[in-house]
Amino acid sequence: MNNDNDLFFSNAEIKEIIKKHNTPFHIYDEKGIRENARKLYDAFGWSKGFKNYFAVKACPNPHIVSILKEEGCGADCSSLPELTIAEKVGIKGNSIMFTSNDTPANEYKKAFGLGAIINLDDITHIPFLEKTAGIPDIISFRYNPGPLRKTQEGNVIGNPEEAKYGLTRNQLFEAYEIMEKKGVERFGLHTMIASNELNPSAFIQTAEMLFELIKELSEKLKITFEFVNLGGGIGIPYKPEQKAIDLKELGESIRSIYVEKIENAGVAPFKIFMENGRVMTGPYGYLITRAIHEKHIYKEYIGVDACMANLMRPGMYGAYHHITVLGKEDAPHDHKYDIVGSLCENNDKFAIDRQLPEIKNGDILAIHNTGAHGYAMGFNYNGKLRSAELLKKRDGNIELIRRAETTKDYFATFDFPGSKYEFLLKEGEL
Repeated sequence: MNNDNDLFFSNAEIKEIIKKHNTPFHIYDEKGIRENARKLYDAFGWSKGFKNYFAVKACPNPHIVSILKEEGCGADCSSLPELTIAEKVGIKGNSIMFTSNDTPANEYKKAFGLGAIINLDDITHIPFLEKTAGIPDIISFRYNPGPLRKTQEGNVIGNPEEAKYGLTRNQLFEAYEIMEKKGVERFGLHTMIASNELNPSAFIQTAEMLFELIKELSEKLKITFEFVNLGGGIGIPYKPEQKAIDLKELGESIRSIYVEKIENAGVAPFKIFMENGRVMTGPYGYLITRAIHEKHIYKEYIGVDACMANLMRPGMYGAYHHITVLGKEDAPHDHKYDIVGSLCENNDKFAIDRQLPEIKNGDILAIHNTGAHGYAMGFNYNGKLRSAELLKKRDGNIELIRRAETTKDYFATFDFPGSKYEFLLKEGEL
């Protein structure tokens, strides 16, 4: 969704929403999320037991996770709160994949108690897990292929050999042997070496690499694998000129490799899992913000009421997010602006030198593709408060699925005399 006329809401509809919910806010499209989930499952329908474990970190809202649960997804979790979100929406047992690194003991205990598939990040975590939680019935390890694989420039994970995640090839063989001796009989293998990748060959090569590795591990260690988790990382076309990955073609390409490397080689069949987050919800969310200031110095600036605290990606990564000025979709894009927020940081910019229609104070801007890693990466620097999240239901109704933070929320965790915000209540500032 990076076309000015490709919105799931109208200018008039947003104006009605703004009468009840102040800008800025994130708004998501339930219909789009559901339809997209079905496309992924259809693409891998050839694989019996296929499951996408939605990466909760992409959009950690129970309402969104619940929608994806109804569409067959599990939950990919990496922390105690994410495990709790999964639990609260009814995702339990092997429908949770717990993949974390530098993991505290209480999080392993929670994952173990929920019956989650624990996907260990390092061989040294085996004794730590055994001591703090126990040895589970099923275990998986995260593989880091190091220099065997390269990723695209700008990938937020980085090249595998420079990433902190996963076991080396030699460590994998040792780790599975250790677990087999400890009585584990159910095994999985995982890797995650791409993020926001739009080249389908990256995922095809990853599948081929893992299928070959499972074949070798099975033969040498005499163990049987129950699943392979191909990771996530399928990108979305943030820029208008970019093209989305054809999920159906990707699924068929991986099916062909599975037939060749697994079925025809006589290796015991296993399930195909993935852990996509961004591609599931990213295109179906927008950050809605209002232009409140203009500035004319060495450049032309438009100040909006959202800031980097509402959407970190442009400031953190230099990432592109398309921007539509509502009501001016078909107007000439003949003005060059920097679209900025109010943080005391010069990288608090949603767009730099962007050609847009003329913007006046009060105009409403829709920042595209914020349904993943948008609200989720919010923060309170400069005392900024996190915005609300809204959901457009399939029947067209708008539901508030997370209220905006208030100043009361900001002061709620302080512990010093007079800190319980009574002075703010007296002044009526909340």
